[in-house]
Amino acid sequence: MIQKADRLNDVQEYYFSKKLREVAGLIHDGKPVINMAIGSPDLQPPPTVVEALKETMQLENAHKYQSYQGIPALRDGICNFYKENYNVVINSATEILPLMGSKEGIMHISLAFLNKGDQVLIPNPGYPTYASVTKLIEAQPVLYNLTEESNWLPNFLEIEKQDLSKVKIMWVNYPHMPTGAVASKEDFQQLVSFAKKHQILIVNDNPYSFVLNNNPQSILAIEGAKEVAIELNSLSKSFNMAGWRVGMVVGAAETIKIILQVKSNMDSGMFLGIQKGAVAALKLSSSWFEKQDAIYKKRRAIVWRIFEALNCTYDTSISGLFVWAKLPKGETSEKFTDELLYKKDVFISPGTVFGSNGEGYIRASLCVSEVALNKVLSRLTTSKK
Repeated sequence: MIQKADRLNDVQEYYFSKKLREVAGLIHDGKPVINMAIGSPDLQPPPTVVEALKETMQLENAHKYQSYQGIPALRDGICNFYKENYNVVINSATEILPLMGSKEGIMHISLAFLNKGDQVLIPNPGYPTYASVTKLIEAQPVLYNLTEESNWLPNFLEIEKQDLSKVKIMWVNYPHMPTGAVASKEDFQQLVSFAKKHQILIVNDNPYSFVLNNNPQSILAIEGAKEVAIELNSLSKSFNMAGWRVGMVVGAAETIKIILQVKSNMDSGMFLGIQKGAVAALKLSSSWFEKQDAIYKKRRAIVWRIFEALNCTYDTSISGLFVWAKLPKGETSEKFTDELLYKKDVFISPGTVFGSNGEGYIRASLCVSEVALNKVLSRLTTSKK
């Protein structure tokens, strides 16, 4: 058999890819497992989005290759969305690149700017794909600590104690996954100043800013940010379109042009129907987010009760699609979540999936119906009686 590439030696299969196979096996064997681990929205996309997709199917050019840069209507829609919701002015022709999901963008950005041996600042805890893609590119991940004591924000004094001369990219993600922490305008200003000081490209991964968050922020709203920062965004969480795979990267024209050099060699454009659906989604008013939040607030209240039943503590001020909770003293994340899975048929994410600073924490998704969440609560509270 042909041997795998050396670049895979330090890259493991994604935790959820492996664990979901195990969960599927348990369900196949008759176990009534309830999955509270994955952030895949179970709610439906807006009806106008689905209708736009259907209507596109009848167009003469619907099934042809599409532009690598997306149709003008989609770029205009993203442009208007950023202006209305983030107060960020961008050029729809040159400063936007639609993506087949923002996860694709992580790879494109890394391929566009990293050489072998370059270093990348990666949050701990944080989205595991930042580190795995960095390794695939044969660059070097350099973890920076996020802790509860610092409100899960970068400690620049600590970071600057390191040699940053080889660092080219810094990944940030606010509202933060997995903790739900939110960055203020002042926090983003610090990031931009840090990036300018050290000549680092900041990439803010921003898919959660409209979920249980009354103050959506973009790093690009900071004066001078385009000189050193770009932003990934996605319709997956905000509009329940995760399976549609539609997102974007926004930033200075020259930066976007470089990323396009990679993307134009990786795909042949996004399906027209998906683009038309995205255009419809981006036109929706704030009432759409308010309706979604009303559902998520009810679910979150039950998740809080679940965590209380598990003797965990949590922060009620967080935003996003998850609830991050601290385990009782002495408990370890994977042991705790495995016992929940095998003894209570409940699958929750261990914090260690997201880095060593996730030890002692667990994360639950709000992409679970109230009925299912109440079943989990019943399993936990009944066993205590």
